[in-house]
Amino acid sequence: MKIDATGMEYEELGRCLRSCTDSHVQIHNCCGQRYIASGMQGRELEIWGTPGNALGAYLDGGSIRVHGNAQDAVGDTMNAGTIWVEGRAGDAAGYAMRGGTLMIRGDVGYRAGVHMKAFGDSCASIVIGGTAGSFLGEYQAGGVIVVLGLGAPEGQPVVGGFCGRGMYGGRIYLRSTIPPRDLTEKILCRRAQQADKEAIRPLLEQFCTAFDEDLDSLLNSPFWVLEPNPENQYKALYAPM
Repeated sequence: MKIDATGMEYEELGRCLRSCTDSHVQIHNCCGQRYIASGMQGRELEIWGTPGNALGAYLDGGSIRVHGNAQDAVGDTMNAGTIWVEGRAGDAAGYAMRGGTLMIRGDVGYRAGVHMKAFGDSCASIVIGGTAGSFLGEYQAGGVIVVLGLGAPEGQPVVGGFCGRGMYGGRIYLRSTIPPRDLTEKILCRRAQQADKEAIRPLLEQFCTAFDEDLDSLLNSPFWVLEPNPENQYKALYAPM
């Protein structure tokens, strides 16, 4: 099914999607409509244009591919499935993700991956091809965030300030020659070893396949790994030590 979203309010577009029974749906001329595919399960959705806030919120399976940019809170609290964004994304991408994968080819704004989680076999993951704004992974509780810094100026940080502030679970991988600034003693930062790179190889393979990037070039680059310090007092508030 193809939907021409020209002039549609977000409620009307949502009704069209919910009433459609096709397994593959295309939306053309999308322009800021919010809450697209909220809670969607088991379908493939392609979007041409710029979807509004909370694209794929509570996504529970299936896939979304955006042939363009996305606004704020893409993948908000998603449980499963995959979202690909061929351009940039706004603030709070992957907010409180509980599972699934979010892949953004370009840059993201502030507070991507805030309070991401992992439970059992479900591990949320975000791959950012460009750079990320401040407070990346704030209060991260689990899951994996990878920032590749493609196109970033040499010698400049690939993330803004306060990266991982308050994190008490999960890992952040930064492809960069220099570590992030403004880290606290509650975060351990070290150079990635080969085993670390192998751990994210499947994610990088998906990213390179989706966006036509060179896997070997990425794997041969320096990475930094950020993890919560075992003495992290934040962790004691939320999980048994």
